[in-house]
Amino acid sequence: MLLDELRSTIGKYVVLSSEEALTAVTLWVAATHIQTVLQHAPRLAVMSPTKGCGKSRVLDVLYETVHDPMMTVNTSPAVIFRTIGKIPPTLLVDEADTIFSPKAAGDSEILRGLLNAGHQRNRPAWRISGPEHKPTPFPTFAMAAIAGIGDLPDTITDRSVVLRMQKRKPGEKVAPFRTRYAAPELNALRTQLASWLGPLRSAAARMVPPMPVEDRAADTWEPLVIIADLAGGHWPAQARVACVTMTRHEAAQDEQTSLKTRLLRDIHRVFERANNPEALPTLDLVAALIQDADAPWAEHGAKGLNAYHLGNLLRDFGISPANYRFDQGRQAKAYLRNRFLDAWARHCPDLLPMDTAPEPASGAALARSTPGKSPMGGPTGPLPVSPPDGAAGPRRTL
Repeated sequence: MLLDELRSTIGKYVVLSSEEALTAVTLWVAATHIQTVLQHAPRLAVMSPTKGCGKSRVLDVLYETVHDPMMTVNTSPAVIFRTIGKIPPTLLVDEADTIFSPKAAGDSEILRGLLNAGHQRNRPAWRISGPEHKPTPFPTFAMAAIAGIGDLPDTITDRSVVLRMQKRKPGEKVAPFRTRYAAPELNALRTQLASWLGPLRSAAARMVPPMPVEDRAADTWEPLVIIADLAGGHWPAQARVACVTMTRHEAAQDEQTSLKTRLLRDIHRVFERANNPEALPTLDLVAALIQDADAPWAEHGAKGLNAYHLGNLLRDFGISPANYRFDQGRQAKAYLRNRFLDAWARHCPDLLPMDTAPEPASGAALARSTPGKSPMGGPTGPLPVSPPDGAAGPRRTL
């Protein structure tokens, strides 16, 4: 069967997190070939915690198999507005972490709105256009794969089939991807998909498949289930298993993300109540969090939040404790306030003044904290880092 061959070929070049994820990618690729009759255009969110996890390779494979691919690593909303038409391309957006960074707030908000609107048919973007400056509707409906390091905006992932990439384990092998010999094989599959699905578009447009999920998750997964039902055999059941498994996983991820965002906000509050010192001892920070009767930290884990739990929850934000010398020469493990600034800016932007950006540690803090060395001189952790551009802004209170 064609879908089985496509699934096997995709799996030859990339290692995904699960069999369900491989099934989802296969069905998403096929769905791009009937997007002109779909009511929803699911996004494919390809996210990795670090570089080297294979997200760009996924886009390479998609480029050779989806309908009319448009690959970009840096584009403006105006280009997208003018590219999408009655027969839209399949958008492939890499390096999305740079597009949706806090520093790109202007265009990134417009692009995010465009990607959100394009999930559903008949959601045009209106712009003043032409020499007569007439209000003009621009179509937004198009399927899109969006890849980046870290999480994408919640409003995008909520409209996405989400692939969470990881580095390959020892022993996990993939075939080398070289365009000169991989592209012909993948292009042949694209041609076969178009030939198979072209005559079935009218039938696909009439289908209302029973879905194992509801609401927006059903909207997002319906095109994939339609493809599975058109294929028949084991695919209808396999698609629905993938749908349930992956949407449940994302629901759990959302719950964990909400917990971590709550933690960032509560830590911000603890620093504020302490008059925003340069650092707080780890044990004092944990104690302050637990003492908040309205917070969940006293009941976190078996016996309440501890230093180990705190480190685990903050690890994804790149925040870790460091050795810090307090007054009277007392040294203890502590969390530096400046290490939270980037996470606050990204995940709790309402805590930041609009015209500010994260700043590096002050000279005094760097002199007094020694994250890279223990009192005896041995390495104990990473050195503090500046923002990505190294720019330091004026001191301020968050």
